[in-house]
Amino acid sequence: MDAERWQRLSPLLDALLELEPGARAERLRELRADDPALADELSELIGLEEGHEDFLAEPLVPPQNVGMRPGVEVGTYRLESLLGEGGMGQVWLASRADGLYQRRVALKLLRPGLADTNLRTRFTRERQILARLAHPHIARLLDAGVTREGLPYLALEYVEGEPITDYCRNQRTPLDKRLRMFQQICDAVSHAHANLIVHRDLKPSNIMVTPAGDVRLLDFGIAKLLDSSDVPLPEQTRTGARAFTLHYAAPEQVRGEPVTTMTDVYSLGVVLYELLTDSKPYRLKRQTDAEWEEAILAADPLRPSQAVLRYADNDDADIDPVSLRRLGRQLAGDLDNIVLKTLAKRPEQRYPSVEALSLDLQRFESGRPVLARAQSLRYRFNKYVARHRWALATAALVAVVLSAALGIVAWQAREAVGEAARAQAMQDFMVGLFESARGTPEGEALDLRGLLDASVARGNRELARQPRARAELFGVIARMRTGLGDYNEARALLERQATIMASTNDIPDSLRLQSLTQRGKVLRLLNQPRDCAALMQPELMLARREQAQLPLQSSEFYSELGRCRRANGERQGARQLFERSLAVRREMQENTDVGEVENLMDLASLQADAGQSREALHGFEQARRRLQQSVGDRHPLQVEIGRSLAALRRELGQVNDAERDARDALAIALEVNGAQHPATLAVRRQLAGLHVDQGQFAQAQSEFELIRGLLTQRLGAGNPQLASTYSALGIIAWERGDLERALVELDRAVAVARKQPATDVLADLLFNQALVLHAAGRDAQAKPLLEQSRRLRAQHFGADSGVVGDTDRLLGDVDIALGERKRGLSRLSNALTLTRKHYGDRHPHTRHVELDLAHVQAQAGDAAALAQLDSLSGLPTTDEELRKLGWRAQAYAAQARCAGGERGQARAKLDGLLRAINDARPDGSEVGREIQAIREACLQ
Repeated sequence: MDAERWQRLSPLLDALLELEPGARAERLRELRADDPALADELSELIGLEEGHEDFLAEPLVPPQNVGMRPGVEVGTYRLESLLGEGGMGQVWLASRADGLYQRRVALKLLRPGLADTNLRTRFTRERQILARLAHPHIARLLDAGVTREGLPYLALEYVEGEPITDYCRNQRTPLDKRLRMFQQICDAVSHAHANLIVHRDLKPSNIMVTPAGDVRLLDFGIAKLLDSSDVPLPEQTRTGARAFTLHYAAPEQVRGEPVTTMTDVYSLGVVLYELLTDSKPYRLKRQTDAEWEEAILAADPLRPSQAVLRYADNDDADIDPVSLRRLGRQLAGDLDNIVLKTLAKRPEQRYPSVEALSLDLQRFESGRPVLARAQSLRYRFNKYVARHRWALATAALVAVVLSAALGIVAWQAREAVGEAARAQAMQDFMVGLFESARGTPEGEALDLRGLLDASVARGNRELARQPRARAELFGVIARMRTGLGDYNEARALLERQATIMASTNDIPDSLRLQSLTQRGKVLRLLNQPRDCAALMQPELMLARREQAQLPLQSSEFYSELGRCRRANGERQGARQLFERSLAVRREMQENTDVGEVENLMDLASLQADAGQSREALHGFEQARRRLQQSVGDRHPLQVEIGRSLAALRRELGQVNDAERDARDALAIALEVNGAQHPATLAVRRQLAGLHVDQGQFAQAQSEFELIRGLLTQRLGAGNPQLASTYSALGIIAWERGDLERALVELDRAVAVARKQPATDVLADLLFNQALVLHAAGRDAQAKPLLEQSRRLRAQHFGADSGVVGDTDRLLGDVDIALGERKRGLSRLSNALTLTRKHYGDRHPHTRHVELDLAHVQAQAGDAAALAQLDSLSGLPTTDEELRKLGWRAQAYAAQARCAGGERGQARAKLDGLLRAINDARPDGSEVGREIQAIREACLQ
């Protein structure tokens, strides 16, 4: 069979052998319809395989019982370890054994047991070839000889390194260095060609790179002497052992045609392709030899730049798409053409020599036109410009500077005149504003809010033709209004400012960022964080773009957007913004101590949100020390820090320390903000809450009444902000046993809340109102309020939220009190599922549901429920809510035992419990009254 016929048969035979018998027969029928003779030959070849399953079951070369091993001496060398072996020989790491000098070599031996004359001839020819080569990038022949067994060996320079592709991949070698290393390969191969030697097996494993980054070319085992008069060794095809590596073979090698120096050019092209793209030139569905041969002979390789871009489009986490796209742009054009020229199917279409390939790469590196690309005028011009870009750029820059200088000077002069006019206008405006305040009667305080209102009216009148100055004025007044706690007035001014800025192009980015930051802050203070994020998030790119020029405004923007996102529950996004803001502030030259303190507070708040109370406590204390060192104790931020510390200490059960922090914060707030400021009222409300925790209901009532008076004086009795204060007063009255007043205050709170759109606030107030009615035994009135509260909470928070679970708990208690036991137990069971999911197993709200369930079941005589009550009796006392639940659990357990006949023990337990509660709650409490009722029932 001739070679051409075999090339036709071989890929078809490979494909048929991989098919199942049925599919194979179907394929043969298709082939027979087109070419009966071809199908008959394939059937005959397939038949040769059947019945010969033991073919090559025994090794062709029997294992040698004796042979080369570590310690054996070969000539003047002692073998140390086997470096590798192939079909023809072995390579050992060896060292001099005669002691004359120390040297480690790579000792190449013909494999023991091979008597093939051709292999011995090839081995001898390699020695002859290496003896002719002397190049710094070719592994040198140091010695040669014959072993005692008659096996020839070669002592070669030992190259400690790794294949060039592995080295470049592991070291992340940049493109320019990879090209320089490839130039070393070209120099070595060119030297071999100058000595009339064709390597014929160029591949990465024969090109080693030392740790110093130098290249060494190895293995001339199948190289060909072009001037040899010897009969050439046959080139094996797929029917025998290959004398080359298929993936790096040239088409003429696959066809069995004579090789030339351009065969090495092709192999170098494959190596260069792999160096540039970390992949082979051909994409195959099946990695069979037949498909590889077909691709080498007929398929067009993908351009290196396109191969790199394909990798960049993958979703692999280990791939950096940005760097790959950058590499693709570097390869596109000249390098694509150079590589494809080396991989041409016909030798005459490749580079005529390795030197020509190397010179074209040098042209690319120096920015000159390469021969692999058509030499159009446009291409050569672009190359000229790129090569002389610095000189041309300098000349162009000088021309631009000279031509633009007059324009810049004129523009600066115009801007200076405009800035001077705006500055003078603002100065005249502020002087006139305070001159108008001289009319205040002697001894009366200056009406600051009235002065600010007057400034707005005067600004509209006097700065009507200067929109930028008017926008700046409104921003300043809005900041002052925010500082006074007039959030709605500040919001109105900032909206007017935004309208002015939208109507003119003469607004700098600094003012835009300041306006966005201030508007977001006011929305957040008005409890509208979603609107804040919706306003600021689309402008995040503006802050990033101007960060280098406007670091202060950008950092303030990041901080405010982070606070809004934190209020929306987006902790991770908030953390990134806070950290970016802090990094920008620390890079600024001017003093940013207060801003850094704000960022430290923001990060500590995130820790508190995540339940890391002790870490958050440390963060706020660090922020307080930093603020004291920079600006002292009397600063508005000290109020916020004190509130945060009090909240964290309260959560950790340190109620007395929390009260101390809250009192200190209140003193600072009264001094720097005044009694009616929202921050001052917030601290006073927090202090009142701590009094409730301590059972000091009289003090708590006094604080809330003072808050109500201040808010009513400023806002009016029907303002929605008073709803929470009315509710607090109602709950305190209930705790103190004044049921009628409690219901009056709660009715007032609900009436005020119904006037505002915040459904979550109304739902909370309805829940509190139903709670008091249930405690008073008026469950029929409580139930519709609870059902309405549940609908509002499900609508606002979702049907599976924790607050819906809280509502279901109280609804279950009400249903049971109304005699609907089955429905009540079902509601309690659903409440337990929701609270566990939302709050966790140990949260007071979850424990409350467990307590109510155990109480109901224990009253029915369930022993397991009684055991559950005993377990809940030991809840921690550091948390006030858990402490009250523990008291109730002890009382409910005593109630169950009293009903079971253990009256004496139950009464003693209830008496001790009441003494403890009276000590802790001197003003009385609802839990104390409930337990007193249980004791009286037990006495009866």
